[in-house]
Amino acid sequence: MTSRRVLITNLSSQWGGRLAQQLERDQRLETIVGVDTTDPIHELQRTEFVKVDVDDGLLRRIIRAAGIDTVVDTRLIPDVMATPLGRAHEVNVIGTQRLLAACAGTQSPVRKLVFKSSWSAYGSDHDDPAFFTEDAVRRRPPQTAIESDVLEAERAIGDFGAANPDVMITVLRFAPAIGGDLKASHLGLLGLPVVPSILGFDPRWQFIHEDDVVGVLAHGVEHELPGIYNAAADGVLAFSEVVSLLGKPMLPVLPPWGTVFAAMQLRRLGLRVPVEMLRDLRFGRGLDNRRLKASGYRFRYTSREAVQKLRAHQRLRPLLRSGGEAYRYEREVEEFLRWSPSVQGAEQAGGDGTDGARASSDAYDALPEGDLLDLIPSLESDALAQLRAHEAANRARRRVLEALDQQLARRSRAGAGAGGPPWPGDERFLAD
Repeated sequence: MTSRRVLITNLSSQWGGRLAQQLERDQRLETIVGVDTTDPIHELQRTEFVKVDVDDGLLRRIIRAAGIDTVVDTRLIPDVMATPLGRAHEVNVIGTQRLLAACAGTQSPVRKLVFKSSWSAYGSDHDDPAFFTEDAVRRRPPQTAIESDVLEAERAIGDFGAANPDVMITVLRFAPAIGGDLKASHLGLLGLPVVPSILGFDPRWQFIHEDDVVGVLAHGVEHELPGIYNAAADGVLAFSEVVSLLGKPMLPVLPPWGTVFAAMQLRRLGLRVPVEMLRDLRFGRGLDNRRLKASGYRFRYTSREAVQKLRAHQRLRPLLRSGGEAYRYEREVEEFLRWSPSVQGAEQAGGDGTDGARASSDAYDALPEGDLLDLIPSLESDALAQLRAHEAANRARRRVLEALDQQLARRSRAGAGAGGPPWPGDERFLAD
């Protein structure tokens, strides 16, 4: 079926908000509605926001009143760093059941459900296959609370599909996402000056860049993808290789026996390694992404490239941190900017973020020119523009300016091409 009227859960999250921004560019979509319990953190042009919890009665009214044919559920919490386990279970399991109840029934207009899941559904153990395919069957019960939540949520999805055969269901199992401003256990671990590991183990790790997370979710809305699809970038890295790419030392401080106890002792020293991550530090995981690629999706970054971009962001974070105010949703202001006849093509406010960059120039100026030239190709358009302004106003090195100009020109050409999501930093204008 062709999606026309879409509802996105968890609109105020990184994934919900960015997905809405991307879908707004698809003029084939007539309506985009987002629901959440808090105000959006992304600037949206034609997405209608409703502040509501995942209550099956209220959601059912919204879905039927708006004639929603496609629901995208981005609420799943796959990481204990995001919220306490009790709250995660409420969102992952109880919230999923309530959402499904709102979508069910002979009077429901919903004909497509896209569910953002996690690779935790496969587990992690010593005799796992090199790459999990979507048809892989678990041979062991869940080892962590998060794994149990993911499996229970997917079982509810399966039961819903069996009871509602006219609804096409897409389950996307994502590898850990990498992005400069994301918060997750694996990013907290990789952000340490010295990265701890388990003595004698060098597990395989696979990632997906944050841009590809949004791209895959949008792909699920725009195409017919019944069933389960693994969403992970090409390439698997040894954990030691990941740490090396980040330019950091790895310290095997966790013993192969009594690992949980040792991790608890490290927590007293301020080094938190969640129990749920210990199996990844021991065995890791790999996902076979061929089914998703066969559906037409093309990953923008490999696992290696995603890690390299993380390294660039870690090194330049002080300079790239904006000094301006964060976006704040105000319903009355949003309604005026969107619908008032007095507003005609006004460009979105917010500045280019260079004030904050100037305040932290020491971190940038300390980078050797050779290292900087290596990092430039991995940066996003908005970061390139900030660095270009800073470099021109300060050291004005010819080779650096030429490299920045070349990358900005390439990103501009890529963003103007067909297919795939626009590059971050593209100009956006308010609706008339």
